[in-house]
Amino acid sequence: MSSNSDFSNTSSKRYALALFELSDESKKLDVIEEQINAILKLITASKDFNNLIKDPTTNQDDLVKVITKISDNFKLDDLIKNFLVFLVNKRRFFYVEQIMKGFVEICSEKRGELKAELKSAKELSGDELNKITDELTKNFSSKIKLNYKHDKSLIGGLIVQVGSTMVDTSIKNKLQQIENRMIEA
Repeated sequence: MSSNSDFSNTSSKRYALALFELSDESKKLDVIEEQINAILKLITASKDFNNLIKDPTTNQDDLVKVITKISDNFKLDDLIKNFLVFLVNKRRFFYVEQIMKGFVEICSEKRGELKAELKSAKELSGDELNKITDELTKNFSSKIKLNYKHDKSLIGGLIVQVGSTMVDTSIKNKLQQIENRMIEA
């Protein structure tokens, strides 16, 4: 199982890098990244499409028809359409989501952005997220790409992780620390 997952990670990274290089060579990197993000949103939003991707019994011709229809509806660049059809023909369409996420990460890395994870107990507004992003950008002297999740289980506070640096001000964490001290005593 482990070697299969390694194979999928390695293959996905190679395909993502190939798509990045093709996009960069054709001077369409921004357009391709925007359209890839739209497809990722579609995969997340549509259970039918997600199931179609994950179903190994789906006929290749049917997948190509779906890709053509999506390509027409979203007015996708031919590069993406051809790449998706290529994945179907190589029987790698199962990894399309992983490949696309890898592509977005490569784009982010090439722009010098750091990935940051933010979890908060209360729903944060756009302004609050912008302030946090600006503050992180100042502190880390690098562009920050913020991935935000609302997590009610934190009770209160925030958890911010940028690379290997983590700041946990959540009440859940503080309660856990108190519980650990009581057990040790």
